[in-house]
Amino acid sequence: MEAIVNTIVGYIWGNALVVLSLGVGLYFTLATRGVQFRYLIKMVCLLKENKASKEGISSFQAFCLALSGRVGVGNIAGVATAIAAGGPGAIFWMVVMGLLGGASAFIESTLAQVYKQRSDGQYRGGSPYYIEKGLKLKPFAIIVAAVICLSYGVLVPGIQANTIADSFQTAFNLPPIATGGIVTVLMAWLIFGGVKRIASAADKIVPIMALAYIVMMVIILGSHYEQVPGMFSLIFRSAMGMDAVFGGIVGTAVSWGVRRAVFSNVAGAGEATFSSAAAEVSHPVKQGLIQAFSIYIDTVVVCTASGLMILVTNMYNVFPDGSATALVEYVPGVAAGTAWTQMAVSTVFTSAGSGFVSIAVFLFAFTTLMAYYYIAETTIVYLDRKLRYPILKLILKFVFLIIVFMGSVQSVSLMWSLGDIGFGSMSYLNLIAIVFLSKPALRALRDFERQEKLGVDPVFDPKVAGIENAELWEDISREYHEQGIGIEPKEKKNQGMAYQEEERKN
Repeated sequence: MEAIVNTIVGYIWGNALVVLSLGVGLYFTLATRGVQFRYLIKMVCLLKENKASKEGISSFQAFCLALSGRVGVGNIAGVATAIAAGGPGAIFWMVVMGLLGGASAFIESTLAQVYKQRSDGQYRGGSPYYIEKGLKLKPFAIIVAAVICLSYGVLVPGIQANTIADSFQTAFNLPPIATGGIVTVLMAWLIFGGVKRIASAADKIVPIMALAYIVMMVIILGSHYEQVPGMFSLIFRSAMGMDAVFGGIVGTAVSWGVRRAVFSNVAGAGEATFSSAAAEVSHPVKQGLIQAFSIYIDTVVVCTASGLMILVTNMYNVFPDGSATALVEYVPGVAAGTAWTQMAVSTVFTSAGSGFVSIAVFLFAFTTLMAYYYIAETTIVYLDRKLRYPILKLILKFVFLIIVFMGSVQSVSLMWSLGDIGFGSMSYLNLIAIVFLSKPALRALRDFERQEKLGVDPVFDPKVAGIENAELWEDISREYHEQGIGIEPKEKKNQGMAYQEEERKN
């Protein structure tokens, strides 16, 4: 079975997806005039808009929920596998993909907000919703929803559970079956508690775990400060093909850097669109900016932290793209994964290092599993919007819990391959969709910038922005205006007419 799965992975993760991911990120960076760079300070300020409602979670909760999905084992074990197959240069290309991916994340999250709906008393939205309402392709939207449900409900949860079990066995000698049972019980308590419980857990756990991991990186680098300049030089030379050892695997470095960046930050894959749509904001662009910022935290900060710790301590091997011949082998016999990070941390924290990384892995992976379930549930709600079959959500809960438990005791390579199939499939579908939906996303951005220039807190009115099929926002904008937020209706009407005329010309 593993051989068949690996063959499928090879087809999905060929050059086409690598070029598509980089190309779409570059296109949106240019189309938005570098929105992910221009509004960096604004992104941080928007996190303070901590307003929730009975229908939607706060911007900060949506940020943490999305970040909980992004920051997972891909940030620890995934970085190690990228170095193992692509060499140190893979870290450089992960960062490049993260910077470009910020624009893709902005577009998809803005679209998720524009086309969100009310369902079972909560805001719901995501890639299937904007494909149906924006592209007006309901059959394609149903296919996308089914693929996402299969991916997040079955294919990708296993690697998170597997990595938790592996790290706990290494650090505490706890059998995988026991770890799997504990994780499954905790996950059951959360998912049977509903979306609000998941979001509440995420906004408490995510900031703490990310900060602790960054502090640990600073301590490790500080303890090896003499090797730091040479390490950065090695990363750059390897990425550019100038290193004597790794210069011949530049293509592999690019491929694995992009591959693991997508696995980690899922920019363009549509993952964060579901939590983005659930946020209570006055303008879709606000949530788009917040989600672009989450890419920086995930890839530029956390992934880079893992890579730097592994490289500066020489706790890695490089077998180019699965080759049997090693270019370098500093830790013979140790497979790429959390063990490399545990060994790197242990160079400073000795016996406590392995346990610290295991706890970090648990928190990273567990919060990611929370986000995965929320996404899978949202696709079920989309496929059964009239809630005629409530048993479907119950079935999903039990299937998800079974997958979590089974993933804890299965082969790690099989779990990674299944995850790659899931993320790769979703990336193809969503990247193509958001390219065709770039027009409404860019219109929303122009509407936001126009109101910012007027010195008001932007409120989104789809009619003024010239965007169709966003009916929910007509009600939302009216509610904000009644609270005195945004441009007064009369003033907005006059300026809106001129703005609509300008949009028609575009």
